[in-house]
Amino acid sequence: MRVFSALLVAGVLLSACTATTQTSQQFGTDGKPLPKVYRIRGGDSGKLQFRMLDSVNALRQASGVAPVQLNPQLNAAAATHSRDMSLQNRPWHFGSDGSSPLDRVARAGYAGPMIGEAISETYETEIETLAAWMEDPGSRGVILDPNAANMGFSWHQEPNGKLWWTLVMGG
Repeated sequence: MRVFSALLVAGVLLSACTATTQTSQQFGTDGKPLPKVYRIRGGDSGKLQFRMLDSVNALRQASGVAPVQLNPQLNAAAATHSRDMSLQNRPWHFGSDGSSPLDRVARAGYAGPMIGEAISETYETEIETLAAWMEDPGSRGVILDPNAANMGFSWHQEPNGKLWWTLVMGG
């Protein structure tokens, strides 16, 4: 009995010495995990644009419309607007200089007709943002417009992680 008691005490003491691992997961007051900031690194630019293009084209194919291709002028118009929304600290379709999406696309040198624009202010990934756009009838209509042939996509990320996404479709 003494040997058993000694082994039991030794086991309890040894278990107290075991290192515990801490997870980096933090929880909110509701007990749910807090979201992690989605950080975009400089070298991820091309990958991100092509991942969005592939996702948009998969949605377009599923809807029976032709795929679109990335267009450098539309990408430039989207990048300009994403930065400008951040400076204005509001997601809306007009620039700080009063420019409309049509103005920005023309300034960027895009010769075709502009179909529409989808914008977002979020901490979510590009795919989560696309899913949210697809839930909105207006943005969904822009993304799936059968007259679209070209797409521009860009973003601006603030130091705190907030993302300003812009997607532009052109004919």
